[in-house]
Amino acid sequence: MKDYLPRPDLLEGRVILVTGASSGLGRAASLAYARYGATVALLARDATRLEAVYDEIVAAGGPEPAMFPYDLAAADDRSLETLAGTIAHHLKRLDGVLHSAHQFYNLTPLELQTLDQWQTLMRVNLMAPFALTRACLQLLKQAPDASVVFTGETHGHQPAAYWGGYAVAKSGLETLTRIWADEFSSNENLRFNTLIPGQVATTLRSRTHPGLSPESLPGTNDLMPWYLYLMGADSHAVRGQIIECQA
Repeated sequence: MKDYLPRPDLLEGRVILVTGASSGLGRAASLAYARYGATVALLARDATRLEAVYDEIVAAGGPEPAMFPYDLAAADDRSLETLAGTIAHHLKRLDGVLHSAHQFYNLTPLELQTLDQWQTLMRVNLMAPFALTRACLQLLKQAPDASVVFTGETHGHQPAAYWGGYAVAKSGLETLTRIWADEFSSNENLRFNTLIPGQVATTLRSRTHPGLSPESLPGTNDLMPWYLYLMGADSHAVRGQIIECQA
């Protein structure tokens, strides 16, 4: 898949919502989706950083994106339904969602992790992706070819010491993916998958593996073939899969 070569118009005319769009893989995916023709709905907490991504897309000649400063840690059904309504009103459609936002504290033994930390980890990494997907479901079902991509984590797929609540939440995304896919198995126009980036040079990776040189890891752009493939029509038949990137 790393050798996947998308058509230049792969995402032309599509509207794609990207959470965590202000940095890391969310930012890289937003730029890539715009480069291949999508109108990107950028969602993140930090409005200033969102504006920088917005400006970068416009400067590169991509379709004008939309910005949604929003804190998923404070999400509730009403505000998410309002968000979906705003997308419907201004952008008229929704063809895909990339759930790239995440919350991470640090690597610690379970005995040192608190209930408050777990509640936030579950809320941002698992509950919000579920609730945002549910809020956007009517829009997605109206699209001729819609894709929802959750971002997994290696240690959610293969649990290891010290990853605690973060790994538990990420493992939950894999179950969530399979349930959504099973419930929509008869709907040919809407699919759900989880993508596990693996080791990549991001701020999160520098915190969890400070001894690794960023130069020794794949960059965020190296993973974009997977992100483009799963969001475009070429992956129409890929459903309910947990996919690990291999750089």
